[in-house]
Amino acid sequence: MRHLFFLLFVSVTVNAQIPAMHCGYDFTSYLVLDIHEDGKKENIKNLKITVVDSLGKEVVNLNNVYSFRDSNKPLQFSMNYQIDENGNKITTENPKARWFFPYAKDNYLLSIAATFPADNFSVKVEDPNKKYKTQTIQLFAFNMYVLCASQSEKTVQFGRKANRPIDIVLEKK
Repeated sequence: MRHLFFLLFVSVTVNAQIPAMHCGYDFTSYLVLDIHEDGKKENIKNLKITVVDSLGKEVVNLNNVYSFRDSNKPLQFSMNYQIDENGNKITTENPKARWFFPYAKDNYLLSIAATFPADNFSVKVEDPNKKYKTQTIQLFAFNMYVLCASQSEKTVQFGRKANRPIDIVLEKK
């Protein structure tokens, strides 16, 4: 009996010492935008897309408080891109190519901290070529991609489906 108790104690102690597995996206989330014309599926390229506050001013990522990238710069979206088997960005056809952010395709995206207060901000979409009208769209916490199992277990199981791009339809001027 004493040996059984000792084995049980050792087993519990060893299991307590093993660190929990972490997800590659711990502490990180993404905002993904699908921006197109009405009736079309292709994303409109070369847009300027920034996160703005309630006054319409660009939000600056002071000391990486909102994102672990681009400290002290405005939060600005970029296009997802394809990478090769070594993780290098590619611009030519490659049968082994995959998307840098695998949960999105040819979309705009922004890497943000999992604690990003999305409800406090909006996304401003501007066309430098002046072909489309500028739009400002309110963000919500459910717009953030939940990427780790431990986080996804906490999400609501009803209502809007998680991890879907924000659909933005631009109007021509």
